[in-house]
Amino acid sequence: MTHDQSSKPRLIGFIGLGVMGEPICRNLASKSGAAVVALDKDAAPLQRLAAQGVKAAASAKEIAASVDVLFLSLPSGEVVDEVCRGADGILANGRRGLMLVDLSTTSVDVTRRLAADFAQQGMTFIDAPVARTRAAAEAGTLSVMVGATPEQFEQVRPLIATFASDIALCGAVGCGQVVKILNNMVLFEVVAALSEAKAIGERSGVAVRTLFDVLSKGSADSFALRNHGMKAIVPDEFPLRAFSVDYARKDLRYALKLAGECGVDAEGAQHVDALFQSAIDAGDKDRYWPVISRLFQKGSKA
Repeated sequence: MTHDQSSKPRLIGFIGLGVMGEPICRNLASKSGAAVVALDKDAAPLQRLAAQGVKAAASAKEIAASVDVLFLSLPSGEVVDEVCRGADGILANGRRGLMLVDLSTTSVDVTRRLAADFAQQGMTFIDAPVARTRAAAEAGTLSVMVGATPEQFEQVRPLIATFASDIALCGAVGCGQVVKILNNMVLFEVVAALSEAKAIGERSGVAVRTLFDVLSKGSADSFALRNHGMKAIVPDEFPLRAFSVDYARKDLRYALKLAGECGVDAEGAQHVDALFQSAIDAGDKDRYWPVISRLFQKGSKA
């Protein structure tokens, strides 16, 4: 297919239909006005998305050779790199003019190397990691941080707007990942502080629900308090098939790597990394990551 830069893409590809990818793909298919072809190892989301007219692809090679814009929503930067660089992957098989949009959280160095290598092949690779919850993905109200040129940003912004209510151009390629990684680092550190406050407050005679409710009305209020605190820590509910400790630690490791490269001693992030390791050692690797609050229940911590 020849891509007409003056018009909307006629065919969109999507690889990775997990917790976030499936609802993002659904919004793209229902709102973009373009045909969508998708790929995932699991047949179930493809079957569900068929109701929106999404067609299943046989391989990444097939998608890369045919679509105008290709979104990636994958578990890690390592998987992104593999899908792009494999013999049957996107870099070897994508057609000139293809634009790739990486919605995954990928390390900055991997992102920038991929962008350079795709550019040599006449393709564009930009980063657009997403923030907020699966419910926000379903509602089309994600926050997306983009690393791209202003021209590339304007080209892809209407598509991102089908699943996001806040879209920010953060700088050149890789800068979206910088902001996303630091967003998560700050979130993790705030939830660690909330976990400490819960343990101290309860042992001092204040119910955690009361504590968090009052904190939400003062200067300690935050998105983390109202969501991770009140919806997970207060009821002590940390389900599976959510953003797990394992995934959270992967994101935090990207932040620690970036800090090391910049010469910053990120002690708060190092503390949370130790908490994540303790939660993994306690058997909670696959639970929703605010489960770290349980580490403080018996006075234990990293």
